[in-house]
Amino acid sequence: MSSLFFTLPDGTRRTATVTRLLNAGYAGRSQEDVAAHVAELAELGVPAPSTTPALYPVSPYLAQQVDTVAAQHGKTSGEAEWALVVDDTGDLLLTAACDHTDRELETYGVAWSKNAGPDVLAESAWRLTDVADRLDSLTLRAWVTGEDGTEELIQDGTAGELLTPHHWADVLKGRGELEPGTVLISGTIPMRHGVNQFAARWRVQLADPDTGREISLGYDVVPMPEPIG
Repeated sequence: MSSLFFTLPDGTRRTATVTRLLNAGYAGRSQEDVAAHVAELAELGVPAPSTTPALYPVSPYLAQQVDTVAAQHGKTSGEAEWALVVDDTGDLLLTAACDHTDRELETYGVAWSKNAGPDVLAESAWRLTDVADRLDSLTLRAWVTGEDGTEELIQDGTAGELLTPHHWADVLKGRGELEPGTVLISGTIPMRHGVNQFAARWRVQLADPDTGREISLGYDVVPMPEPIG
């Protein structure tokens, strides 16, 4: 079990003691976007899902607020996402997230790969009710930094491309899981072609054009030492 801490725009702090972590997959509203993401993964040898959208339970301790992610090899990468968090008071929060996934393990099973890396969450959040009337206009972007230190935009879209937090709240409610301590990661938007996702650093931003506010996170991908044995 892990605890996450968020600062709201008014400066108040919220805590979420994570008891349940779920990763949505293939969760685009547009079937074209879903097909594009399936094609991206197919290039890495990942078989197409049997149904969309998908939902993968993940070990709760993998919900983390960190600035480094340890990687066992060079084929891991993030995904720009939003996260729906039910805090300890039962309030629904929205924040930025990056689902760091083992792409080699993904070719054997998506659910396995989701449990091989953390879901990194930002340290700021908005109350869902405060942005509910403009969710579709929220922008979602990710940048990667290569070994040469050059940062490049790899994902650029809006929350309107994905199934809404309210959709997933209804799904969770139907499953009896819309409870304090539940965190759901949204699924992602397509990556830009020609940009190397296997980067030394990932940065994700969720922004509100109406207010100019943004929520961001960033972390370095650090190779683990070579194993012995």
